[in-house]
Amino acid sequence: MAQINNIQLKQLIEACLFVQQKPLTIKALREGVLAPFAVSRERISSAVAELIVDYQERGVNLVKVAGGYRFQTQESLNPYLQTLWQEKAPKYSRATLETLAVIAYRQPVTRGDIEQVRGVALGSHILKTLSDRRWIRVVGHKEVPGRPALYATTTEFLAYFGLDSLSSLPELADLESLDALFGKQTELPQPQEELTHE
Repeated sequence: MAQINNIQLKQLIEACLFVQQKPLTIKALREGVLAPFAVSRERISSAVAELIVDYQERGVNLVKVAGGYRFQTQESLNPYLQTLWQEKAPKYSRATLETLAVIAYRQPVTRGDIEQVRGVALGSHILKTLSDRRWIRVVGHKEVPGRPALYATTTEFLAYFGLDSLSSLPELADLESLDALFGKQTELPQPQEELTHE
């Protein structure tokens, strides 16, 4: 196997993470771009840790999300960068966000479980919207009559919300944390919307 020095290792990892559209794990780095080199997991982890420190005071940070690593803009700069995006982030109804929260905190859950928690019927378009965003997926079927689908969140959900794992979800009683979690990508509709129609 080819050899690689520490500077080259950091450069290759940095370049790989820079061009990727999704977080990469140490394993993915080792088995992907670093496969031609004799490099241990520990050495890769050390190089990633150095890169995290290198980028701490920059406009772009290297962060751990969804079990892997990715570059993202420093959070404090986001308000100033909004003008760079021509498209506005999609807006989601309160019903959609409530459904996502139920799935995230109670997974795996059936449609019936979601309806029981929310207290209203669940429109199929809500599950379709969340599936199309790749935030949820069917992970099996409940062993009861009718074998309803069981829904759970995905790594795309974790990556989008900047979470490393489900244990990073805020406590349910902490409303400010929930607002921070869902507030970054939505402006909720006015209260006139009938939630029972969703």
